[in-house]
Amino acid sequence: MALASIRTGIGGWTFDPWDESFYPPKLAKKRQLEFASRQLRAIEVNGTYYSSQKPETFAKWASEVPEDFVFSLKASRFCTNRKVLAEAGPSVEKFLGQGIAELGSHLGPILWQFMGTKKFEPDDFEAFLQLLPKTLEGLPLRHVVEPRHESFCTPEFVELLAKYEVAAVCADHHEYPMFADVTADFVYARLQKGTDDNPTCYPPGDIDLWAKRLQTYAGGGVPEDLPVNAPDRKVETKPRDVLAFFITGGKVNAPNGAQLLQKAVGSKI
Repeated sequence: MALASIRTGIGGWTFDPWDESFYPPKLAKKRQLEFASRQLRAIEVNGTYYSSQKPETFAKWASEVPEDFVFSLKASRFCTNRKVLAEAGPSVEKFLGQGIAELGSHLGPILWQFMGTKKFEPDDFEAFLQLLPKTLEGLPLRHVVEPRHESFCTPEFVELLAKYEVAAVCADHHEYPMFADVTADFVYARLQKGTDDNPTCYPPGDIDLWAKRLQTYAGGGVPEDLPVNAPDRKVETKPRDVLAFFITGGKVNAPNGAQLLQKAVGSKI
């Protein structure tokens, strides 16, 4: 990924309502990724959370998108939905070894999502972080975790992520906690408060607000209007890549929101 890029995107590219609200009339399903990847700069793939794919599938995806496009992959639920995370090694290896390296330079961050009932157990969570490699077949890997239990809202969790250079999802969600702290060389936001009755998923005013936040992150800062869990921690001021996805809420118009936000931030700072 290019230094200090800001990418906005959506979850997946197959969603029936998008046949009317996003894709051109009569566009063949097999060409939807080709089209979506030329309107957006990133897509978060949810299907990898539920099942494995073949190397040929990842290679095909890579062949259909522009040079500067990236996929974020949600890791298998078998890696994260477990009582003892330290025992996830075989599942992590299976997920990473299914052929995702076929994406090449199109491989973006890997998202490790935890259930809302999963509580923060420092030793076990650190053992899990130690299972996440920094490279795969010569490709650099970036990891982002999404805990959804309030027990993670501690400076100890933030320091642990920084130790392993792993990001936490900056989740704009009605129920789950937000982690706006910077702990890696990139920032990953999931914007989940959109509504289907809004043509741009989020109101234009909120999109402008998020544009300013993403630009602050990309420039090396931390937005002053977002809550951090380690307020006394010093963060090095340096450019950071930023990815922001319109997910879940307002999915019908998520592509519109992503395109508007991309326009607001520009391609690069």
